[in-house]
This record gives sequence, C-alpha cells and structure tokens, in this order.
Amino acid sequence: MNQVYTPLRYSVVLLLAVTLASCTAGDSQFTVENPAGFFWGLWHGVISVISLVIHLFNDNVVVYELDNSGGWYDFGFLLGVIMVWGGGCHASCKTKQEAASDKEWDEIGDKVEKKVMRRLKEWADEDAPTDPDGEWDEIGEKVEKKLKRKIREWAEKE
Repeated sequence: MNQVYTPLRYSVVLLLAVTLASCTAGDSQFTVENPAGFFWGLWHGVISVISLVIHLFNDNVVVYELDNSGGWYDFGFLLGVIMVWGGGCHASCKTKQEAASDKEWDEIGDKVEKKVMRRLKEWADEDAPTDPDGEWDEIGEKVEKKLKRKIREWAEKE
C-alpha cells in the first residue's frame, strides 16, 4: 500500500518545489524603483535552501535579491533563515531532566574513576612495600595517567 503513495508523495514534493521556485530571489519583478521589502526578504529567507539548490543548476535564480529595500529586507531574510534553521539551538538545548541525568552520570563516572585509582594504588603498594628508588611510584603514576585517559575515551564514546 505504501508503494501506491510513494509516487504521489514525490509528485507533491516536486510540485511544491516548482511552486517555491517561482517565487525565488532574482525575479524580474523587483527593480530599483520597486525593490523587495521585508516580507519578500522573509519569504526569500524561508526558501533560501531551495533557492541555493536551484541556483546550482540555473544561474538566473539567486538566493538573495539584489534589488531590495536595504535593512528591512535583510532583517526579513535573516528572520526567514532563522525560522527554517532554528537559530542553532537544536543541538545544544537540553531539558532540565537531560541535564540532571548528564550530571548524575558525570558524578558516577568520577566515583568509579576514584575507586579504580584507589584500588590500583592499593594493589601497587601490596606488591612493593619497600621501594627505595621510587620505581613503583613512577610506574603507578604512568598507569594512573593511562587509565584516566582510557576511561575518559571510553566515557566520551556515545
């Protein structure tokens, strides 16, 4: 049943793209006497990605209207782009619950790291109760650094 709807979906998307392309920047309707204003800037910002793709194949279509009213067109264009792309907050915004969960996992990771380090030091101290040259201390520091690095790498994966 989905196979029947697939051509219909593609047709609707193609029709929508062609409709949007008919209102792209660079149209001859805008001149120095009749420049594109705020609302045209807003619209051109919303369809900027589509205009860019079309521009790759057709030099007559541009992303940004050169015959514009200046600051108001620019503001509308920027606002339109932000409406589509969301202003860059999608990846960095977390809910309070997610932030609390991340903090909790960070605390657990710190506790595990401290416990492993303590156990390694106890193990090293058992094997070398007397170490006049300090070799075991040096080895212990190297092991500690490497283990910390490996635990961090493991924790930062996914």
